Amino acid sequence: MGNLGCHRSIPRDPTDFCHGKRKFSAACNFSNILVNQERLNINAATEEELMTLPGVNRTVARNIVEYRECIGGFRKVEDLALVTGVGATKLEAVKLEICVSSKSGSSQHSPSSVRKDHEHGACTGLNINAATPAQLVSIRGITEKLAKNIVDYRTAHGPFRSIEDLVKVPQVSSSLLDRIRFQIFVQRSRTPSAATSGGPTCATKSQPSPTALSLASGELELLPAGPVRITSVRPYVEPPPGTRDGKPVVRVATWNLQRCSYEKANNPGVREVVCMTLLENDIKLLAVQDLADQEALDKFCTELNQPSLSSVCKWKGPPGLWKCATSGKPTGQSCTGPEYSGFLWDTSAAIQLKDAMVLDNSGDTGTSSHTQPKAYVAHFSIKSSELTVVNMHTTSLPREQNGRKLSSEVLKAHKLSPGVQEILRDEKAVLVLGGFGLPSDCAELEALRRERLSALLPPSVYTNISTRAPQGSLCLDNIWASRAIRKSYTGHCFVVREGLTNPWIPDNWSWGGVVSEHCPVVAELYTVAMVKEMLHNRSSIATVEREHVFTKHER
Repeated sequence: MGNLGCHRSIPRDPTDFCHGKRKFSAACNFSNILVNQERLNINAATEEELMTLPGVNRTVARNIVEYRECIGGFRKVEDLALVTGVGATKLEAVKLEICVSSKSGSSQHSPSSVRKDHEHGACTGLNINAATPAQLVSIRGITEKLAKNIVDYRTAHGPFRSIEDLVKVPQVSSSLLDRIRFQIFVQRSRTPSAATSGGPTCATKSQPSPTALSLASGELELLPAGPVRITSVRPYVEPPPGTRDGKPVVRVATWNLQRCSYEKANNPGVREVVCMTLLENDIKLLAVQDLADQEALDKFCTELNQPSLSSVCKWKGPPGLWKCATSGKPTGQSCTGPEYSGFLWDTSAAIQLKDAMVLDNSGDTGTSSHTQPKAYVAHFSIKSSELTVVNMHTTSLPREQNGRKLSSEVLKAHKLSPGVQEILRDEKAVLVLGGFGLPSDCAELEALRRERLSALLPPSVYTNISTRAPQGSLCLDNIWASRAIRKSYTGHCFVVREGLTNPWIPDNWSWGGVVSEHCPVVAELYTVAMVKEMLHNRSSIATVEREHVFTKHER
């Protein structure tokens, strides 16, 4: 059976090594997988061998192997964070267990995971005399408060002379030191290079570039859990007034977070971008698409209500009181797994969720190569108004494939289900928003226009983003409003492009990437006008219906 019975005992400290080698079960044959008698070579390991790493199950191991084959092999240990299901958190848990080399066995360790001999001998881990708070929290057991205490103590008393000096830092106990001592080292003589001592530089204070926080791979040495000597720097944003021309407004937004798993949401850079985008842009109700895990939104909700990141803690505007809801069943299917949709909203803005459901596509037989996505519909109460939000995510399909036109397939993907059509007929205050994969003037979206919906974002406005093309080139996301909603529309619908990158988000072979290739799209509504429109309809319509909506967004 070869290596199918592979199992290894993972040592947690150097005393678990016997004669310089790991203690492995006799059923395991790593041959040339062990490169330096300590680490697992992720460029040659099989799925079974990868599953011996802590936290790596069959699915994650398969993702690692497939990603490795796709890129032709990992160049450094840090690249493992780019694999679906790994991320910064899981990488931090396995970084001391792995290495990168060619299959022939010649060692080509990542400069971050195995320190250079001419710098500090055989030391591995993090130099506590040079680490920033952001780097220190990457160590298991170090919280943001402890990281701040360590840096403050080092500033007041000078460099640490030995690892044992850490117990002099407030709240660092001997037991904690024993748990982390093999992840750290002390070096006093190293001088930071000019390329890594200052952190990222924004283009201007008033108009920061979306790529201001991105990093080129040759500019710095990367740690396994994140970039070196880089802290997130967001330009100061005044808390928004929540009014337009002296009238109260509310902002509603849509954002495709692109395979946002629990691990991705746990990345501090991703959490900061999402939470600060909501606060800085005064978004009070957010529709989210393409969640890989139902629990992902919980991470953002917790950060907003109980902030741990410095930028969220220092926000000077109203923090809000946030809640979230995720579709209980998938709303779509991608090549990597099921997709879920969800909502985040600020209850302090008098927004309450009344009910939410996934509408099944009764007309979808499942025989097509593309399964029609399902809408996640929610009814919100905002003060004395009601709003129906139809959250949709339609994957963009090519119009031609191998010279054959796929017009019928494309039209099917954008066809409205009977349930959505019923909602658009029976309810007045409706927003249909999300990712449609096409600009609003395309013929494939004629079904929305037939229901007398209007796209608030022109087709000439792009909604995608990357560090290489920060201004985008495609209009993929939009917000469509019913006639009742258009009466309260302020005329302001915009795409958020600033502040979407972070030094802790992977970007190909480097860091400083975007949280998603989709930008948030925000629409602004007058709340007073919405209430008046709702009262007018109640007095003129005898039948009982769900009434008009008013929504809030942050800017």
